Amino acid sequence: MQQTLNNMQQEAVLHNEGPLLILAGAGSGKTRVLTNRVAYLIKECGVAPWKILAITFTNKAADEMRERVDRIVGENSQDVWVATFHSTCVRILRRYIDRLGYTSDFSIYDADDQKTLLKNIFKSLEIDTHMLKEKNAMRVISSAKDELIGPEEFSKQAADYRDELIAKVYMEYQRQMKKNNALDFDDLIVKTVQLFDENEDVLERYQEKFRYIMVDEYQDTNNAQFRLIELLARRYHNICVVGDDDQSIYKFRGANIENILSFEKAFAGAKVIKLEQNYRSTGNILEAANSVIMHNRGRKEKRLWTGREDGHKVRLYQYDNAYDEADAVIHDIYGLCQDGNYADYAVLYRTNAQSRLLEERCVRLGIPYLIVGGVNFYQRKEIKDILAYLKTINNGLDDLACKRIINVPKRGIGAASVGKTEASAMAESISFYDACKKSGNAKIKDFVEVIEEYKAKVREGMKLADLIDSLLEDTGYREELEQEGEVEAETRIENIEELKSKAAEFENKYSLNDDTEQGNLLSEFLSDVALVADVDSFDESVSRITLMTLHGAKGLEFRYVYMTGMEEGLFPSSMSINSDDRSELEEERRICYVGITRAKDLLTMTFARSRTVNGETTWSKASRFVDEIPDEYLEKHLLEKNYNASSLYEDDYGDLDYERGKSQSETDRYSKGGNQFGGFNRKAPSTYQKASSVAKADHLDYGVGDTVIHTKFGTGTVIAIEEGERDFEVTVDFGDFGTRHLFAAFAKLQKI
Repeated sequence: MQQTLNNMQQEAVLHNEGPLLILAGAGSGKTRVLTNRVAYLIKECGVAPWKILAITFTNKAADEMRERVDRIVGENSQDVWVATFHSTCVRILRRYIDRLGYTSDFSIYDADDQKTLLKNIFKSLEIDTHMLKEKNAMRVISSAKDELIGPEEFSKQAADYRDELIAKVYMEYQRQMKKNNALDFDDLIVKTVQLFDENEDVLERYQEKFRYIMVDEYQDTNNAQFRLIELLARRYHNICVVGDDDQSIYKFRGANIENILSFEKAFAGAKVIKLEQNYRSTGNILEAANSVIMHNRGRKEKRLWTGREDGHKVRLYQYDNAYDEADAVIHDIYGLCQDGNYADYAVLYRTNAQSRLLEERCVRLGIPYLIVGGVNFYQRKEIKDILAYLKTINNGLDDLACKRIINVPKRGIGAASVGKTEASAMAESISFYDACKKSGNAKIKDFVEVIEEYKAKVREGMKLADLIDSLLEDTGYREELEQEGEVEAETRIENIEELKSKAAEFENKYSLNDDTEQGNLLSEFLSDVALVADVDSFDESVSRITLMTLHGAKGLEFRYVYMTGMEEGLFPSSMSINSDDRSELEEERRICYVGITRAKDLLTMTFARSRTVNGETTWSKASRFVDEIPDEYLEKHLLEKNYNASSLYEDDYGDLDYERGKSQSETDRYSKGGNQFGGFNRKAPSTYQKASSVAKADHLDYGVGDTVIHTKFGTGTVIAIEEGERDFEVTVDFGDFGTRHLFAAFAKLQKI
């Protein structure tokens, strides 16, 4: 057993008494350590298998650990508790939850059950959903449970009317949950902690049962989970946790990095063992990762190393815009993949909205792909809703499209009215939309009036992007999303803006001539989108390129990894850059570290000078995370300083080497893909060519502190102005739209 372990792994396995923190760097073999430690405790230390508890976060991780334990331990291995936090708590509660006034056959409510219950509560409490959304209330309640704050305590801490309202909802929610003999996922942890706190005999039983406790991915634990583990380990102190503070990236889910950073304080006398030998990546990739993460202050010192060769340097490519970037990345993969095994390749991005261009390029080249941690861009609800409007405007025979949006956003058309209209359509053998046109229902008539109005606008030549924008306003779709006031709603709006960008790009590419009608253009656009969205033809048994967010990539590894959108303001996000809380930026850096360490053989980073986000074209510098990697580990392929319209912004890139980058060696094993990648056509679209003709003003009509208005972001306050050689860079705080860095010639700000 021990011959397969390195020295530090072996030391971790042999430590069998007292608290132990194993700082397991990326790719350092932590699962091997955990499973061998279980085997050592049983075979060498004589520990009964049923006295060992091994906890992790996902069923997949638990199943993998279970399989390895069974293989190594053999007989009696099934007596070892290998489970997730939630499944562990369910087993305990099934036996003792009667102590808390529930019965053992309690139900477990999922998100949909919670949503239904909250809707009923909002109705009974007569809460105006314009003031408070069910999802927002549920998020706050879940966060309170993570901190072990019950409804009574939450009510006492309420700071304003909104908190008081949520406190009422929280109180009623828990009352009805108990009445229904039900627990949600947060309750599984909270109620187990409550059970232990209020019943010393139950706690003592499980402290005796689990004399040896091991927790995987400890950096992802929240406060309630920490409390649960602390209670169980309090008697014998044989608590072994495995984690990596440098990979703590789930703060938004309630994870508290302090649990791992302060482990030695929470468990006196704890031993700390660092696993720094990486078995996954080449030397240059690891040096890049080390160089980035060392800039974080809130971390435990460690440095990854490998016995592997240095390998290829990290490739860094700059492009004029996001379209060129997506083209180059997918073409590079196409060039490199000679054996057809696309499963070796992953393209990572910070936000889901970035996936659209990559998806389209994959479809265009006929390359199979799989989106992990999200749905296909064109399958997202908000995108399907808007496309359903466009389909109904374009083709009234599409019953599915019409039925989808007849009451989206809600306009008071109930199921009974829809059913009656459907019956009429069937009786007269006409389309659902034609039946709507004949309906005597006033609200259905209003819906028809909207559709007919837009049919006329299309005939009159309204641009596709303007059509989508106008629909969002006239139907109230945007307003409904904005009223949710949460991150998910903001993401949906961003996705719709990305659809607008797609529409504008399509229209620019297929500009109308005298023989083309606007209605035909709409049909062509919908056909184009349908082609991109159709992924059903891909055989699931065939390997695919993996497209995923950096968050979703944690725990995975690939031979070839592409990190796209490495731009200041996108990654790290503007919100983290402008935050007074340094931990926000440090979490972004940890996300970058996770991305880098997914790569085994070749890592490629890309960024663009300009990117259209939320319908607004912005110009960006390379991410600070790129700048944190020393040149000796990078192979740069950057645009020429005076290339196209972006020569306007040379001052903003003065700290970067703008040589195109030396071509790779002919004997380089990546030369086929690399040359194709570095030499990809970077012709700027017409929008950028137009930009070069805009001249810098002699002076600005506004100054710092003035209130200005922007056509997209509305009113804002000027907080900084910097005069460059080519243009003024103006920093404006637009409130809900955040702080934006704009070039005066393009922003056309007007002083109010």
